[in-house]
Amino acid sequence: MKRIILATLALSLFAFTVPAHAQDSPRGNVAAGYSLFHLPGVTTNGISGSAAYNANDWFGVVWDFGVYHGEPSGVGFTAATYTFGPRFSLHLQNIDKVTPFVQVLFGGSHVPGQNPFAFSIGGGGDIKIGDGPFAFRPQLDYFGLHVRGGTDNCVRFSLGIVYNFGSR
Repeated sequence: MKRIILATLALSLFAFTVPAHAQDSPRGNVAAGYSLFHLPGVTTNGISGSAAYNANDWFGVVWDFGVYHGEPSGVGFTAATYTFGPRFSLHLQNIDKVTPFVQVLFGGSHVPGQNPFAFSIGGGGDIKIGDGPFAFRPQLDYFGLHVRGGTDNCVRFSLGIVYNFGSR
């Protein structure tokens, strides 16, 4: 229930502020960085990345992936996620250095011995680095992994570098 409320609030924020967006946004971007992925009983470290295409100034589609490794009780553990879905970005005219976004993604994951369905609700912000195409991205995502007839609740925190290309 808490997730539904947070997602509704985030999407409402974007729905009411979309008319305030600026007309200068990238056509797309690619990002890569470090991720801390917490699964039930184990915290892993790894890399994550994404590629996004922006259909207009506020709506885009994104492919997100990550590979994470941990050693609970001294035993190596590797997990992966691969998801796809919509991203809603907010380009404010008066604040051109930060572009916040929310996204809802669906796909799969790999944990030892299983390949469960995965979904993700999260967001972050692209903080422009200078006048070039690069940005710094902090991001926080909730991941739900459907495992053994239930849902494992997971959280991923990422820090990465974004390369923006093209313009609208």
